[in-house]
Amino acid sequence: MAVKVLIADDEKQLADSLSYAFRREGYLVLTAYEGKAALEIIMEKKPDLVILDISMPRMTGYEILKEIQGVYDLGVMLLTARNDIVDKVIGLELGADDYITKPFDMREVLARAAALVRRLNKGQQETLLSWGVEINERNRTTILKGEVLELTPKEFELLFLLMRHENQVFSREALLDQIWGMDYEGGERTVDLHVQRLRKKLGQIGEAALQTVYRVGYKWAGERREKL
Repeated sequence: MAVKVLIADDEKQLADSLSYAFRREGYLVLTAYEGKAALEIIMEKKPDLVILDISMPRMTGYEILKEIQGVYDLGVMLLTARNDIVDKVIGLELGADDYITKPFDMREVLARAAALVRRLNKGQQETLLSWGVEINERNRTTILKGEVLELTPKEFELLFLLMRHENQVFSREALLDQIWGMDYEGGERTVDLHVQRLRKKLGQIGEAALQTVYRVGYKWAGERREKL
């Protein structure tokens, strides 16, 4: 699945150039031209990577970092016109993963972004275990109480996403975007059907763990202490 990147910069021409370059490299690109909009996109769309300008109106890059630190699992590359070591240290201490100074070569930005994505992917947990369900991202296997479950590719991606973000509620729209992609023309009923199939395959655990949040969407609930 394509990596989702947010380009956040108040210099519209630069932001559009970055968006075009990342799109050509196969990324799913989101764009914001001011800080508040950037934070809203992060909260709603959950990008994998953010290219974030420090000096934006309504909310600075530093303020955005403070809001997302420890909450959202994403990579952040800061952009700035200032080459002050203090600015770099502040950004890195607030959780940024990389830092690049304007003006820059577009090839360097793309190369460093790709390296950051590889580093983040390498550090991700490959095997998740909850409610007796063990799911392995690398091998794309799902085991329930010692037995292998036969899941379709989309069922696997949906289950892995929900289990990886335990107790986080995803709207149907968000799940469509992240699993099927923004260009998918099917409706939200697609998500409901896949959830129904997963519950059936997971049996009693599926009913308990894969929960519907009324009028919002779905979540994978944290494991209970008592046995089923």
